[in-house]
Amino acid sequence: MPTIEPVEQDKKVEKHKGEILNGLIGAQVIHTLGKPGGLYDVQVRRLWEDRYRVNVFIGETAASPKIANSYFVKADGDGNIVESNPTIKKQY
Repeated sequence: MPTIEPVEQDKKVEKHKGEILNGLIGAQVIHTLGKPGGLYDVQVRRLWEDRYRVNVFIGETAASPKIANSYFVKADGDGNIVESNPTIKKQY
């Protein structure tokens, strides 16, 4: 059975943690914002350290999504949003 090098395993663990944080942040945005009609995707991208860009896409198909809402957010190490620009408000 092949073994995974510790450095490679650490990279996989960090990537998995990042994916989990992105999911938590995206879920909080939708929870606060509400679910827009025709929700296509919520894209969370880490910009640096604890700063993220969150885009909420709507559209019927992959060929026609539009950004309905977009936020710059700051999140703590547990994925809790502590700051947002603009402020995330209930819209849907």
